[in-house]
Amino acid sequence: MKTLYEATTIAVGGRAGKVKSEEGPIDFNLSVPKAMGGDGGDGANPEQLFGAAYAACFGGAVQAIAKAKNIDVDDEKISIEATIGFCESSKGGFLLEATLDCFIPGVDLETGERLVNSAHEICPFSKATRDNITVTLNLLLDE
Repeated sequence: MKTLYEATTIAVGGRAGKVKSEEGPIDFNLSVPKAMGGDGGDGANPEQLFGAAYAACFGGAVQAIAKAKNIDVDDEKISIEATIGFCESSKGGFLLEATLDCFIPGVDLETGERLVNSAHEICPFSKATRDNITVTLNLLLDE
């Protein structure tokens, strides 16, 4: 395996602390949502950060598949909405779940499903979560 890029980010103070990336663009406070017993402050939380990263990466995978298969899509209009659930496990501890709502304007149902399913096979976040958390994929079509 050849490493193409590495990013380093540090979290200090746990869920109510602060995160900062080594290269600088990430530098902000974290807050615990009220639903999880926190103050619901204006900081981000790990589920939001994971959702943002997964959505962006998955969108890039959709773009890569479309390009490789010569499917005409508007890269700037592809959108992925990630909803990340923080769940209690029946076996103790906690689990995540993810729902990805994928909007690929201008494609038909069959093409959209092929793009989403193929992206799920190559996306590094999908690979990291496969057989580890429940991931639900939804394709949203033009009305």
